[in-house]
Amino acid sequence: MKRRLFVLCVSAAPFAARAQSAEWQTIVGPGLSFRFEMPAPVEKSVVPEKESGHTAPRMAWAARLEGQNFDFDFADYEAGWFTKRDSKVMAKELGRGDAEKAFSKDKYKYVRDEPVEQQGWDGYALDIEDPSGVLVVMRTYIVKDRLYRLLVTATADPKTRSDANRFLNSFKLAEARP
Repeated sequence: MKRRLFVLCVSAAPFAARAQSAEWQTIVGPGLSFRFEMPAPVEKSVVPEKESGHTAPRMAWAARLEGQNFDFDFADYEAGWFTKRDSKVMAKELGRGDAEKAFSKDKYKYVRDEPVEQQGWDGYALDIEDPSGVLVVMRTYIVKDRLYRLLVTATADPKTRSDANRFLNSFKLAEARP
């Protein structure tokens, strides 16, 4: 009986893996400029209002999975908006944004607060945890004159942390920095 159960479990594993991956969707950006994975269903939106320097509306994708929020957006800026500036400084300023106001260091733990890179492009990582273990993970990347932002929430549960990492690690750009 144990042997049959073992064989059944082993033979069902590929189907379980397919079922699990079926709840995730691959998003490919305009002009194949980027790709990432997000839990399905994914809602795409175009935000018509433009911030200073934008050349086009901001495009965004959002999803929820078991209480987790997954958000991705990008905006194109005028030629030279970032390329004429120090992109490391700009990534930090944009990556931190108003986080210090919204998440004061006396109430929240800054788990990660540092510059990062994505395929050679400058970025910023900001991970903030509340006392109950809920984590807000943000990544900001500057690629030429385009700004990419990823945000995901996770609880202390290893599954939600794994899903957050899957989302963040799935983000790939079509080109690396020369």
